[in-house]
Amino acid sequence: MKKKVLFVCLGNICRSPAAEAIFLFQLRKQELLDRFEADSAGTGGWHVGRLADSRMRKAALERGIIIESRARQIILEDFEKFDLILTMDNSNLKDVKDLSNQLITSSKAKIIPLVKYAKNNSYMEVPDPYYGGERGFAEVLDLLEDAINGLIIEIAKT
Repeated sequence: MKKKVLFVCLGNICRSPAAEAIFLFQLRKQELLDRFEADSAGTGGWHVGRLADSRMRKAALERGIIIESRARQIILEDFEKFDLILTMDNSNLKDVKDLSNQLITSSKAKIIPLVKYAKNNSYMEVPDPYYGGERGFAEVLDLLEDAINGLIIEIAKT
């Protein structure tokens, strides 16, 4: 059975779609794609149906990573569908946990900050590059690549 992973940020147009694309890219490179399923979502619904921010898509494409997903908002069913829900910052973590409290039964999903898997930096959160300059997108991609490499090492064992 495939392990299912959901990446969550605020609007699902920068960090979480990039994390999803990097995760799939790394799995493909390591020939592990058949063992996992991935998606991304936002805690807010402002951008539902839109492609990821063009600046993030451009920065990812410069690394050979194509971000194809369209924004969606996290829903209660995600807590039953996914094994692991990875949040980008403390606000996302709180919002996801608050939403999970609306469930009638306990969730099968483990809710964890993605940075927990990072090995080569000391960030406590994945910063939101939306209001920053171009360099912010590259820095976020560096952090996401680090955390996702650690994530794959950890969950590929199971």
